[in-house]
Amino acid sequence: MIKAVFFDLDDTLLWDQKSVKEAFVATCKVAQEKYGFDLEEFEEAVRQEARELYASYETYDFTQMIGINPFEGLWGNFNDDDDNFRKMKDIVPTYRKEAWTRGLKALGINDEAFGAELAERFPKERRKKPFVYEESFSVLNKLKGTYQLLLLTNGSPDLQNTKLDITPELVPYFDQIVISGAFGRGKPDATIFEHALSLMNIDKSEAIMVGDNLMTDILGASRVGMKSVWINRHNKERNEVIPDFEITHLDELFPILDALNQK
Repeated sequence: MIKAVFFDLDDTLLWDQKSVKEAFVATCKVAQEKYGFDLEEFEEAVRQEARELYASYETYDFTQMIGINPFEGLWGNFNDDDDNFRKMKDIVPTYRKEAWTRGLKALGINDEAFGAELAERFPKERRKKPFVYEESFSVLNKLKGTYQLLLLTNGSPDLQNTKLDITPELVPYFDQIVISGAFGRGKPDATIFEHALSLMNIDKSEAIMVGDNLMTDILGASRVGMKSVWINRHNKERNEVIPDFEITHLDELFPILDALNQK
């Protein structure tokens, strides 16, 4: 009998990739107006520089464990009470400026002051663009009251709470919200799933995990023996991690829950 549904946040309920993409487009347009760049070429250059820089910092292993990607580093403040987050907070201003300045350099422009300006612009644009998948609220409305709901998200508490602050309608649906940076380990670590189950006071057989990421949401659920639903909206290829169910739209959850509860 399924009593609780665990949801991932980014790219499951919130369309984070679209928010980041729109913030890049808005910021890169400023550079295009000044220097006549090809928009997509400049965006890809900045993304590439950001990935390389991000991987070069001493905090990289920590960000991998907690689940914080390079583009979150381009706008998060990391005002969290932890030594690793404090290090990130110190690194981030330089990281942002360098990523944008190096992106400019990759296209032949040496303009550090403008790189710094773009680095400040991107976080503002990202905060202005919180996208939620259109079915998220209708699905949560149908589930609320019948199932316990838990949000299980990787990331910095400060940044994930910022995402929830700019989409405040999501928070009331959830009985519990678990953020990896506050817990100390991220998905797919089994302990964060065990922690979530204990908060809900249920057995692994009574919960199901819904998420878009095979390597975090689905792998982590399988490690504790929880059923999993992979939301694959964008026709991503499977890998060695096999979900119990695969859907392309959150509405497809309901027949799965009905079938499981009739067993």
